[in-house]
Amino acid sequence: MVAVETELNADETLPSPRRIKKAGGKGSIPGFVVAILIAGVLLVPVLIFLVQAFFPGLFSSSQPLFSLSGFKYAITGGSLRGIIDSLFVSILAGFIATALGLAVSWILRRTDIKGKRIWSGAIWFLLLVPTYLTTEGWQRLLEPSGVLSKANINAAPIYHIFFGPVGVIFVLGMSGIPFAYLAISATLANLGGELEDAARVHSGSRIDSFKIVIPVIMPALMSAFAIVFAESMSDFGVAYTLAANAHFPIATYTLFSAIDSVPLNFQQAAAIGWLLVASAMVPIVLQRRVTKSKSYAVVGGRRRAAKIMNITGRTRVIMYAFMIVLMVLAVMVPLLGMVSASFIKGLGTNFGATSLTLSNYRRVFSLTLGGSPLRFSGYLSVLTATATIIFGAYLARILAKRDTGFFGQALDLLLIGSVALPGIVLGAGYIFSYNQPFLSNIGINLYGTSKLLFLGYLASSLPATSRILIGPLAQIQSNMAYAARVHGSKAIPAWFQTVFPILSKALLSAWSLTFAKTLLELPLSQLLYPPGSIPLSVAINKLTAGYDYGGGTAMSVLALGVALLVIGVVNGAYRIFAPEGWKKMGGMFNNEGN
Repeated sequence: MVAVETELNADETLPSPRRIKKAGGKGSIPGFVVAILIAGVLLVPVLIFLVQAFFPGLFSSSQPLFSLSGFKYAITGGSLRGIIDSLFVSILAGFIATALGLAVSWILRRTDIKGKRIWSGAIWFLLLVPTYLTTEGWQRLLEPSGVLSKANINAAPIYHIFFGPVGVIFVLGMSGIPFAYLAISATLANLGGELEDAARVHSGSRIDSFKIVIPVIMPALMSAFAIVFAESMSDFGVAYTLAANAHFPIATYTLFSAIDSVPLNFQQAAAIGWLLVASAMVPIVLQRRVTKSKSYAVVGGRRRAAKIMNITGRTRVIMYAFMIVLMVLAVMVPLLGMVSASFIKGLGTNFGATSLTLSNYRRVFSLTLGGSPLRFSGYLSVLTATATIIFGAYLARILAKRDTGFFGQALDLLLIGSVALPGIVLGAGYIFSYNQPFLSNIGINLYGTSKLLFLGYLASSLPATSRILIGPLAQIQSNMAYAARVHGSKAIPAWFQTVFPILSKALLSAWSLTFAKTLLELPLSQLLYPPGSIPLSVAINKLTAGYDYGGGTAMSVLALGVALLVIGVVNGAYRIFAPEGWKKMGGMFNNEGN
């Protein structure tokens, strides 16, 4: 049997016929083609849209070629207030989510609290629920003639506090907890117990140990804040629902209003887009500068596993109470609001008798299956999730190599910037770019079709998915696939025989997350859905906008149920049918909740 641990350089021993020499490093023809395709669906439409802020007449003879009037609009009046409001709520939401994510990470990674799988499951569920559904749950619960009002509970004091900046900050902060948790918990899991042991040796308390660890994990804390800040700045769900109803302007809704008006004002929208992208990129750039200014490397070959804290007495009560209250506020209350509202007839009105009924579900179930919002969104979600893991894995493979070449570095920079790209900006770029007459003249007719919506979904999901897969792919030695090639396998079968089993669980998790996010995606769906085919998120908001609160919440519950059902079936099928070796190797990259 040939030893895999050979010192031979696989790239030199088995040169692929598709590898070529380029200035600045090595690359591949497929990598170059993929980079061009990614730039075409992600970079070019956005740049064409954003350039309208400076050159409104570039594609229109009725506008001056060069003008900065769009920025004058963006930094005055309601648009300026929208930017300021977005910065204000995003900063506070970032601090709240980072602090709570740190507390949750510490409890689940450093203590012996029971039910870790349940707590981790609740965090993942919160990650799947879009902010507009969370907002809908709170609205149906607290509003006048809402669920609590029908139960003769006076929720007016909370209602007046929640419907405004406080509610926006609260929803964004709670929705940011999963991002902060994922960024921080992985760092805590890899951090050994040497620092904490040193503090205890010198008679330090548990709080002293905590104070020592915090500076060491500062890159993870900054990463968590940057991610939550960028997500909050680019969020459209809260801006379109809670903030709009409370007359609290948010930048993403201001941009949407500019391209939803008659006539469309792409110059003003592009100027707001520049401010959104710049604002979202600021914490990411600061994080990179700070982390490069000093070393945080403390994990070495002699790392000792951190000691799990045995919590007892008052500490145990406090930690359980914290986790329960947090999950109730973040998950259970809005979910209760949606579910209970979906069974109430005449919700939101003071006319007629209110009663429990299944009529909302019967009506919406028939509408959803017959009118096909569920079928349409489900089809595009499956297609998007499958295409995303295929292209995402290939991109991650390119980026995980030590010598990526010029195109790999450019691709890495593009994907990093795209993480902070608001979906509303991407959607606006697609509207403007793919509605140009010259595209029709060359036979490209994507505007107003489901194909364009699919491309938008794919472009929005690729950056995050590819970066998630970089870690697992970077840990796999390239000579594994080459060892299979030595024994006569072709390139693609060799990859599926050696690498795919190890990545199978990570790819399944990425597929599940992408499917759920796409099924309930709002900004791109609102801007790009074709006539006659309504996505689930748009259908939900249309019902709510028409004051059919019972129907809107019933469709929301149905959509969440379908998302969880599909994820459960897919993961259940993996557990049943996947070989035992796949599950053991795949678990290397998916040890959450253990």
